[in-house]
Amino acid sequence: MKQVSIGVIGVGNMGSGHAKWLTEKQAPRAELAAVCDVNPEKLKPYPGVKTFTSSAELIRSGVVDAVIVATPHYDHTTIGVDALQQGLHVLVEKPISVHKADCERLIAAHQNKKQVFAAMFNQRTDRYYQKIRDLIRSGELGEIRRVNWTITNWFRTEAYYTSGGWRATWAGEGGGVLLNQCPHNIDLFWWMFGMPQRVRAFCHIGRYHNIEVEDDVSAYFEYPNGAHAVFLTSTGEAPGTNRLEIAAERGRVVYENGTIRFQRNEIPMTEFSQTSRESFATPGAWDVTIPAGGYGGQHVEVLRNFVDAILDGTPLIAPAAEGINSVELANAMLYSSFRKETIELPLDASGYEAHLKQLISTSKFKKVVVEPAAVVNMAQSFNTK
Repeated sequence: MKQVSIGVIGVGNMGSGHAKWLTEKQAPRAELAAVCDVNPEKLKPYPGVKTFTSSAELIRSGVVDAVIVATPHYDHTTIGVDALQQGLHVLVEKPISVHKADCERLIAAHQNKKQVFAAMFNQRTDRYYQKIRDLIRSGELGEIRRVNWTITNWFRTEAYYTSGGWRATWAGEGGGVLLNQCPHNIDLFWWMFGMPQRVRAFCHIGRYHNIEVEDDVSAYFEYPNGAHAVFLTSTGEAPGTNRLEIAAERGRVVYENGTIRFQRNEIPMTEFSQTSRESFATPGAWDVTIPAGGYGGQHVEVLRNFVDAILDGTPLIAPAAEGINSVELANAMLYSSFRKETIELPLDASGYEAHLKQLISTSKFKKVVVEPAAVVNMAQSFNTK
């Protein structure tokens, strides 16, 4: 194979972007071979490309080697399972599924490891986050003691939430800021710092918008070594903030507004504390601005990487199997808030799934969620993302 034929399933906001990048040959060794959407009007901008109104028909058409799944969240599981079972390579938009149990079902369908199965965590291409991760993994920061991350620059208007009946509903989306906007940051969080041991969160339902899901979250994470983290996010603050602060043995790192600042202790803080004879002394520190190289190639870089993985065996930037971690953290935050208690990880996947089903039963959006096993040999219906 010298070129990958790709079908885009769901050509709403994100799917149309993927189709555009493929049409423009921004992934030079890939072609847009097919598009799929239940709304025929959305297929009109693609003359000369095979069009489908059923994902099952596209998947079985024989015209594609791979699919990009860019539908609403619940369909990521059903369509992803179907595509994997039919032998296609799959790139799924974030989150890979709505809840941990569905993640496990989707990942279990990836039996043939020759099939490339990737997730669209485009912010992993951001050179700033890559640099911070390198500082952590190399040991340059020493042991992490505290993390504070405030991400409130996901501002959304009422018009955004009313643009699709599935948006910001338990039945249509499975959550709010934690399942739609913030999966990127939650993925980066565990990717940099690992998974916490326990979670306590306060998720405010419709604090800033007329919606049935969370649009404002304050969470506290604890790690086995005693490190702790505070994670704050919202779609209701303007102007918003994206500020990451890390306190570690060898100093403090702050990332904000495209700058990484590292105040590096000359002597690790615990060592200094235990050896200094002065009561009010602090270790000397160097103040360094660390160059990183910009925000990376984002969606297009992940798309190219997906194609390179298929054709050349290149390691994936974001293997889809890793997508379960951000979903588990999001689920744990919501579960903690609803139960008003600290949640221990690993999360009880079946318990959270049962809780989510209760929320779905009260949702204003009445779409029936299809179980993954029922996807084989049936046409899928979905709204666009």
